[in-house]
Amino acid sequence: DLELEIPVLHEVPPPLGPLYGEKHSAPVVDFSYVGIDAILEQMRRKAMKQGFELNIMVVGQSGLGKSTLMNTLFKSKVSRKSVLATAQEKIPKTIEIKSISHDIEEKGVRMKLTVIDTPGFGDQINNENCWQPIMRFINDQYEVYLQEEINIDRKKRIPDSRVHCCIYFIPPTGHCLRPLDVEFMRRLSKVVNIVPVIAKADTLTLEERDFFKQKIREELRANGIDVYPQKEFDEDEEDRMINEKIREMIPFAVVGSDQEYQVNGRRLLGRKTKWGTIEVENIAHCEFAYLRDLLIRTHMQNIKDITSTIHYEMYRVRRLNENNTGGGNISPLQLNSSSTLELT
Repeated sequence: DLELEIPVLHEVPPPLGPLYGEKHSAPVVDFSYVGIDAILEQMRRKAMKQGFELNIMVVGQSGLGKSTLMNTLFKSKVSRKSVLATAQEKIPKTIEIKSISHDIEEKGVRMKLTVIDTPGFGDQINNENCWQPIMRFINDQYEVYLQEEINIDRKKRIPDSRVHCCIYFIPPTGHCLRPLDVEFMRRLSKVVNIVPVIAKADTLTLEERDFFKQKIREELRANGIDVYPQKEFDEDEEDRMINEKIREMIPFAVVGSDQEYQVNGRRLLGRKTKWGTIEVENIAHCEFAYLRDLLIRTHMQNIKDITSTIHYEMYRVRRLNENNTGGGNISPLQLNSSSTLELT
């Protein structure tokens, strides 16, 4: 009548294919297997159900190819101009910030992509303080998230409208950064991940491009501007080595195109000229592929993590300190409702 607990044994599958014509014996039982590695599949299934969110802001004066580059990055019409095309778009007298969201799916992975455009930036005769509406918009998204986070009955999953990355378009002058470029990146790099790119890089020769990139890196260092990926956030030696290579390439010299052409029997994205076709995804022609890999294929999650743990956290601490000194509008009841927001 004794009941014995018989452990469930994990069977290790036999190797693929017979070795030197030998017949397979019975499956080998691995007594040491626990199954911890199954957590990866659990996390993958949960992430696939929830989907992902990515919010990208594009900043630069009109005519630099912002809309085209976004369409090229995601291989679909995701830009504001693609969605809200008008017969003749006038230059706004003030900066207008417009967001367009799309649901994109690839191989079963769903992502809500929001592209935030800033028409009117840098297009006026007097561009003094034109960065202020953009700074205000970014902080407003942090505030919306903070208010959701401190609610007593907060949502299980807070909608994330925070700007994860700002792509800043530098005109291809070939000389140096404008005071507007320096001022914008100096101020905004403290609140958002900035990735600078040289727009329409096919207007520069390779020598001009290399000189311009070197000059920009020098000016960024001289002005204490930390663009993404920031050195202080490298987690280990492997990260440091990978990110150092990226930092040596910044700003990326990019060319965007949503037109396909036939080149040597292959269909590819490019720009056709009298002397040949500029292949957008060919690293010998431009650095678009490096930018795409950084934003989507290798560093997307890291960009979102830094937004949450560094930029948003700095905003949150500042706002809660303001409230603690009587300068904010967050109630003590709200603060006590969330253990994650206790002030030390």
